[in-house]
Amino acid sequence: MSTTITFNQLRRIKDSLPEGSMRSIAETLNLDVETVRNYFGGANYDRGKSIGIHLEQGPDGGIVELDDTTILDMAREILEGKREVHMTN
Repeated sequence: MSTTITFNQLRRIKDSLPEGSMRSIAETLNLDVETVRNYFGGANYDRGKSIGIHLEQGPDGGIVELDDTTILDMAREILEGKREVHMTN
């Protein structure tokens, strides 16, 4: 399911996540951690991929259309305390 969110809203969610969240989401979804970071507006395409994020300039950092909200949903679940962050070394 796709959704639209502002870039700044997406970054606020990312910045609110506890340490280890990106890695935990990546491991759960069998993705590279850089791919998860790119989903939240990162730009490391040497190690990670771009997956279903489309940016359009505009107010509040621009509009982001997300083709798949799985990563966003998992991040929100972490923030709501519905999902644990698994710390690994």
